[in-house]
Amino acid sequence: MIPFNQPCHIGKEEAAIQEAIANQKLSGNGPFGKKCTDWLEDYLGCRRAILTPSCTAALEMAALLTETGPDDEIIMPSYTFVSTANAFVLCGAAIRFVDVEPETMNISPEAIEAAITDHTKAIVVVHYAGVGCRMDAVMDIAERHGLWVIEDAAQALTSTYDGQQLGTFGHFSTFSFHETKNITCGEGGALIVNHPDAVERAEIMQEKGTNRKQFVRGMVDKYSWRDIGSSYLLSELNAAYLSVQLKHAGEIMADRMQTWKTYRDGLRDIDAITIPHIPENGTHNAHMFYLKTDRRDELIDYLKEQGIMAVTHYVPLHSSEAGQKFGRFAGSDVHTTAESEKLVRLPLYFGMEEKDVNHVISHIKRFFKL
Repeated sequence: MIPFNQPCHIGKEEAAIQEAIANQKLSGNGPFGKKCTDWLEDYLGCRRAILTPSCTAALEMAALLTETGPDDEIIMPSYTFVSTANAFVLCGAAIRFVDVEPETMNISPEAIEAAITDHTKAIVVVHYAGVGCRMDAVMDIAERHGLWVIEDAAQALTSTYDGQQLGTFGHFSTFSFHETKNITCGEGGALIVNHPDAVERAEIMQEKGTNRKQFVRGMVDKYSWRDIGSSYLLSELNAAYLSVQLKHAGEIMADRMQTWKTYRDGLRDIDAITIPHIPENGTHNAHMFYLKTDRRDELIDYLKEQGIMAVTHYVPLHSSEAGQKFGRFAGSDVHTTAESEKLVRLPLYFGMEEKDVNHVISHIKRFFKL
């Protein structure tokens, strides 16, 4: 059996976890947490990185920091994970789903602009498969209309657009360290704060609405309840695991990229499928290799019979029960549903052997009788 995913494991994580235990500091924002946020702030060049229990939690913080409320509308792609919408629905907002561009499955800037109303509060973009949205166009729209921009960069750590790191364009962005991501700690995420006026409030919000972080820094002699918040902290055990992965990010990305390129070279001449398009002005992180075919379900069933786990991805949110309750599709669904029904994700993980990649390729060719 070739699995769809295996959580990344370098081999030095156990030692880091043992060190965290020896430090006797297991709750969040300890020494390992600082190692991780320092790495993110240095690598991305962002104002502040805050570790969270998940990317979902980071999105919830972004919704709160933009003061999203019941009279607001949030524009986002329908082709995304439920957390992207849930974070803003929890604040009472209405979701306005819009169409994607078929080449990348990323949100269409033209569809964004057409969906804006007097109630629009924010635009949430999703960098699908670690490939950047057209952020120059998105930021231009946001600036002209006075809107917040949140990047759901769950899949996009180390990817760039026009030479700039994804996650550094919007006012806020979020990353995921779930076990399916390139860099992982099982469950975990990060909120990236690019809006300077929101840094202090984000720190307070992470610490249950208290100014405890200022207390730890010695800036105040006691801490108290200052604002809304929750326990948006990643434990030191998770942070210890994550710190090792971040230190070896280059090795992880290079390994995954080799697998991605092997898929690309082996599959690009099959007329019956479409493989991922990478825009010339962007780089990606080999988070995912997918193909599109009108015979999606047949192909998945065939590969399963050969011991290869290939899977579909999102069911467009606007077609779901909750999506219809909490939002609506703005404009026409030209590409979202049609393209999502063709998409197949292939096995890709750190340490995947080349023979296994070639085995998947050979069976896809056999399926299409090549």
